Amino acid sequence: MMKKLDAHMHVWRLDRGDYDWLSPELGPIYRDFNIDDVWEEAEAENVQRVILVQAAGTLAETEFMLSLARQDRRIAGVVGWVNLEDGDAAQQIAGLAEDRQIVGVRPMIADLPQGDWILDVRFRPLLDQMARLGLVLDGHARADLIPVKTTLAQRHPELQIVLNHAGKPPIASGGLATWRKDLAELAICPNVTCKMSGLLTEAGTHTDDNSIGTVVEHVADCFGPERVMWGGDWPVLTLAGTYTQWAEQSERLIRRYFAGHEHAVCIANAERIYLSRKG
Repeated sequence: MMKKLDAHMHVWRLDRGDYDWLSPELGPIYRDFNIDDVWEEAEAENVQRVILVQAAGTLAETEFMLSLARQDRRIAGVVGWVNLEDGDAAQQIAGLAEDRQIVGVRPMIADLPQGDWILDVRFRPLLDQMARLGLVLDGHARADLIPVKTTLAQRHPELQIVLNHAGKPPIASGGLATWRKDLAELAICPNVTCKMSGLLTEAGTHTDDNSIGTVVEHVADCFGPERVMWGGDWPVLTLAGTYTQWAEQSERLIRRYFAGHEHAVCIANAERIYLSRKG
């Protein structure tokens, strides 16, 4: 069984009150989640450490995750959040970067009405600042936003960008042609890495190895074994399957499409992209 670093995990506590997207309609995930809730499954799948990723658009949630990381060696790093529109955003970014547990920032661009919001010229110096500080920009995912990330990567070649969930390919509908084209164009940018995560929740009833494998194969063809990292997307994952199910399925697919490079996809790429600034 492969050793793994889970590059995409969430935790949340509803009484904190800043998870605007979480509602009772989401059923199974409308409750508190902490790392202990999944660790028995994760440990059984040889997961060694995890990257926590923001789930609320507040600095308070970022600090909440950092407080957990300071006392839990299973947490390798935190992808937090900054309001890039704040007048003191540069100071916020600099302040966060002083904490060695911060590895990146994720603006929640897929939740905004303006798809190209992140391309606003006001944000260019902030993104350049992130690059200088060694912070990753995590790309909040939606398939139609992949071209936006291509433009962003071209404008900021020194900024490491990690595309979440392979850009959320529409596996359920089977309409993958545009996603394939856009992903291939994004992959030309050498500063972009792709997360092999979040695929079950896009698959509908097409969760078999061949259906998911079609997507993984294209990711492999586009990015190669050095720019792909594995993630679980727990607990959102539980809307479509179990942590064990995804870990075992993705291990089969990694062996199939990244033969000889399993360690890179499961651990080394995430360590290089996310953890290099931590030393």
